[in-house]
Amino acid sequence: MEHVARGFSNKEIAGKLGLSPKTIETYRSRAAGKLGLRRKTDIVQYALRNNWLG
Repeated sequence: MEHVARGFSNKEIAGKLGLSPKTIETYRSRAAGKLGLRRKTDIVQYALRNNWLG
């Protein structure tokens, strides 16, 4: 989620982590759901509140 908050695409994140973009999409969706985040702006706001981008 930190990579998403920093503005990386699923493809870019997949390349960094050695996973497929579809896997990143699934992980992103599941994590956002568990955190109650619907939009990318929600993810960024959550990251800022939790000092992920410091």
